[in-house]
This record gives sequence, C-alpha cells and structure tokens, in this order.
Amino acid sequence: MASLNSKTAIFVALIVLLCALLYKKHTDDLMKDKMTHVLRGLLRAEKKVGVDKNIRIALGFGGCEDIIVNAQDVLQGLNYTSPANPEHVDDIESKEDFNKIFTYFFKQGAAAERYVENATLFSEIARVARQTPGARLAMGGNAPAMARRLAMEGAEILLAARFTKESMKTIPDSIKVLGKPLEEDELHILFEYSAGSTWGNYTANRANRFIIHSDKSNPFLDTLEDLEAELPIFDPSVLVVGGLQMMDNFPFKQGIRQERLKKLQDLLIKTDRSTKIHFELASFSDETLMKEIVDHVVYYSDSLGMNEQELPNLVSILTEGKIALISDSRPRIASVLDQMRTVFHLLNQSKDMNGKRKLTRLHLHTLAYQAILTQKGSDWKNTMSAAAKASLTANRHVCGSNWIDPEKAKLLMDDSFSTTAKIEGADKILLEENRPVSCWAEDEFDICLAPVLVCTEVLQTGGGGDNISSAGLLYQL
Repeated sequence: MASLNSKTAIFVALIVLLCALLYKKHTDDLMKDKMTHVLRGLLRAEKKVGVDKNIRIALGFGGCEDIIVNAQDVLQGLNYTSPANPEHVDDIESKEDFNKIFTYFFKQGAAAERYVENATLFSEIARVARQTPGARLAMGGNAPAMARRLAMEGAEILLAARFTKESMKTIPDSIKVLGKPLEEDELHILFEYSAGSTWGNYTANRANRFIIHSDKSNPFLDTLEDLEAELPIFDPSVLVVGGLQMMDNFPFKQGIRQERLKKLQDLLIKTDRSTKIHFELASFSDETLMKEIVDHVVYYSDSLGMNEQELPNLVSILTEGKIALISDSRPRIASVLDQMRTVFHLLNQSKDMNGKRKLTRLHLHTLAYQAILTQKGSDWKNTMSAAAKASLTANRHVCGSNWIDPEKAKLLMDDSFSTTAKIEGADKILLEENRPVSCWAEDEFDICLAPVLVCTEVLQTGGGGDNISSAGLLYQL
C-alpha cells in the first residue's frame, strides 16, 4: 500500500509539473504573440510619416568622448566596496563620496550625471575604466548624441560643440560643427548596469547608468557665441538646447554662471519665432541652478523633453522651489499625465511674457512608455507617429540594433491605464495590440501614448533619452 501511495504521489507530481510546463508554454506563446502584434502596430505607425529632407535643426551644447563601461567591473578594478549608508553628496571629492552617490542612485535604478572636481580621483577612475575589458569609446554629449540621431534620420544639422580635430573626423558630413577644436576631448565615464545586477547588498531594479565628468569647457557654453552668429544664416526649423547639466555643481567664479545663462536667454529671445525652441532636461541637483534654468531657458522654450525623474524634479521646482533628487522609476501613467498638465499650466500662466514663449509640447520618455502632450491647436503634427517612433528608437538604441527582436524585449506597460489620478473612477484606456499607440483629445491638449518594447539584452542606456527625444521631435516638424 505504501509503495502504491508513493507511486501515486509521484504520478500526481509529474502531472502537476507537466501542467505547469504546458501553462508556461501557453503563457509564453501568448506573450510572444502579443509582442509581435504590438511591434507590427508600432512599425505601421512609424511608417506613416516620412522625414522632410529639407528640415534644418540647430543644436547646442557640449561635446565629449564617452567611456562606456560595466559599472561593477570598474568598481572591482578600483577595489571599491559598497558603503553601508549610501547618500547623496553635492561634491565628489573622494572615493568615499563617489561610492556613496553611485550607490545612492544605483539602489534606486535612477540615472544621474555628476561633476568631479578632484582631478586626481577622476584621472584614476578614467585610467581603470579605459583598461576594463569591454570598455567602449564613443562621441558623446547631449547635443552631439541628438545631432547624430537627427542626421541619421535625414535632417541637416548645425551643431555647437567642441571636439578635437581627430574626433571631428568621425562626424557625418551632414553635421556642420561650430566651435574651435580642442587639444583634448572632454571625457565622460558612463557606469552602465543591468536590471537585477548587484553592488554589495543592493540590487538595481532596472537598467540604467551613472555618469561622471570633470569638464573644463562645456560648463561655460563656450560655443554660444558661435551659434549666435550662425543661427540667423542657417535658419533652422527648430533650435535644440541641451547639456546644461554640465553647469551643475561646477565651481564657477562669482556671477559667471548667471552671465552665461543670461547670454543664452538673450539668444533665445532673439531667435525668430518661426524657429521653434526645444529644451532637453537632464539630472540636476543644484537647486539654485535649476531655478535659473527655469527662468532663463524653460520659459523661452516651445517644447520640453524629459524622463520620469526629470519631470517630478521640474514640478517640484515650479511648485515648491525644491529639488526632487529621486522619484519613482516606474511611475503610473495617470500620475505623470497629471504632472505634465501641471507643468503646462504653471509655465503658461505668466502674464508678463517679455519674450517668453508659450509651451506647446512636452515629451516624456520613460522605460515603459512614451507620452507626448501638445497644446490643442498648435502646429506640432504627427503626434501618434512621433510617439511610435520614440518608442521604437528606445529599443533600437538600448539594444544597439535597428532590427527589433520581440524575443529580446518585454512590455512593462499595463494593459489599461487611467488618464488622471485626480478623479476617482476616471475613464480607462485599453492597450490595443494591433493599434498600440493610444491617442485622445482633451479640452486643452492632444495626447498620444505608446508602449515601449523594453530591450532585455542591454548594450547601452547612456544617450537613450537624447536619441528618443530627438527622433520623436523630428517627426513633429
């Protein structure tokens, strides 16, 4: 009897295991089928729009050489260990400071970029990074990354950034570069990590990067005057401003930072209204600088681009005058839509314009989805296709391939979402697999939202926002 019971138990266990395997296969097949439908729908939406080959786009600022490395490999090469109490520090002056701030952002899976004043420390980290197996070199900087993507898509580009003569040789002919050559390229080190990777007792909940630099020219926007002289001649459809985070915590002499931002503001005011102005936000920790950027740049922009950390940071500055260093890395769609509406209302309520522009477009790029909100009646076009383009560009850039493999991707966006968190029982919008870009009209806004096929075999996250934002922007001109 005991033997019979034992055999019965084994048989039941095998049946349960077989059912579990069959269920998993069925679930996997359903997900694969869903991913394929979503991809086809996004590709159809992307193909509805062709790029005008006569479009001209001007961009500034910054330029650098990126060293892209696996974070854990470099940290081990430096013999660093994770701190017991990670925390944010304003100035990275020692390896302890670096450890604290890197781990602070790593455990949140949050992107950040910080200045290192200690030249000796930066040089040592750079030396080890260069020697780390798998380290890659690439031309970097916000404006150059956006310029490359826009040129790749077919636009004619004017780029205000400085490089060495050697680096200039790698820039496509369709990009005209302003600025005197540097003797040595500025260097940025991108510490990349994947979802689930560990550092000491901490585990990253998503793939991301931590960037450090020790720039000497970029914080001064030293191609600003070159851009000012060339811009009226070039007559672009849009002027893109980025790279202002190079000013964050940089040790300027008294008044210099304000002087350079005022000079940039003057350029934006003088720019003909037929040229739209897009500002690409970044990670800021200096409260005073962020307020100055809002006053001198944000108020003079037609369009803003930002990620899921930068949006709540901007909302916090506008509503409370404070920096929000960390935010939810996977925010609810309803919450971010409310934040986007808040930004529009706060920036457009000023009665004293004095050369300011009315914000008419906001593009939020997140890990799980792309959301583009435009002012009703504005002349931004093709919002649905732009959201699809941004979504596909996210996968292509992070995976490092123009061909998207649905088996190397996943969907993190929910099957349905509310359009606001402020109204209980608000209407929900379903994700339609064959028409995955959801678009709807409100009293003031037109909104489109597209799911992202999140790359599961990550090559790089650095430069992701720049590539995504510029690709979406181009489709709306």
